Amino acid sequence: MLTQVPLLVAQAAGDGHDAGVRHVAQISARLAYAAMCATLCWGVMIATGWANKFTGRQGLRNSHMVLATLALAFGSLHAFAFTILQVNAFSFVKITVPFATGGLFRHALGIIGLEIMLVIAFTAGLRKKIYYRKWLRLHQLAYPAVTITVIHSWFGAIANGNLAVLWLAGLTILIPTVTIALARFLPPDVLVKLGMLEPEPGFEPEPDGAGGSALDVSVDNERCHRYGICQAEAPGIFQLVDDERLRYDRRPPPEQFAKARAAARACPMRAIELRERVR
Repeated sequence: MLTQVPLLVAQAAGDGHDAGVRHVAQISARLAYAAMCATLCWGVMIATGWANKFTGRQGLRNSHMVLATLALAFGSLHAFAFTILQVNAFSFVKITVPFATGGLFRHALGIIGLEIMLVIAFTAGLRKKIYYRKWLRLHQLAYPAVTITVIHSWFGAIANGNLAVLWLAGLTILIPTVTIALARFLPPDVLVKLGMLEPEPGFEPEPDGAGGSALDVSVDNERCHRYGICQAEAPGIFQLVDDERLRYDRRPPPEQFAKARAAARACPMRAIELRERVR
């Protein structure tokens, strides 16, 4: 009987330890969820130029990096917490390899999403060292990474009985995130109709290119830092070549006018100048 007392005390201490660890994992997961949604929203607003009127562009970019760092830090803390459990602790392999040792599907989604985000973060500084279009394709993997991580969060909330909290707070954060992310891929004319962009005054290009207005495009080489955002917005007009030079169409066709204006809005250095002329 006396020998069972230390065992019971140790078990009670282990239960208290694991309860605290799981509480840390739960809080870090919620903070990572919120920071991840905020990072996506703020990144879209920066890329589209919607947030330029608030403050300087460099400050906006830095704040996007801060939000991304917080999301990754809280997500990594959430995963690490499971390795210090005293009962059913996760091994390093189990938190880094999807489906390792019979891992659950929701665990695999979280691992894949977090690892994709870490790769994107580590390669963020390579956009000037590799061909921009390849880097952009990698960076755009953040959209599916956020999606599968959100699914992981909801499955985890269901399994742990926290769906009510996530339904109230998580869905409130998720709705604007999805809305802004979808708006990122809409054409500028659709955004104008939805009221998300202001139309350019007095400019209605003719689709056949006969008569009416024309558009001249120029780029200030001293201000241009070759970020390649213009290429992402209007690949038919702007191209970054292998030697870091920017090529662009000085007089794009009328069907490219909307994309040219989107590229000028999104340019972080305000290096693109558009001039309307009457033909």
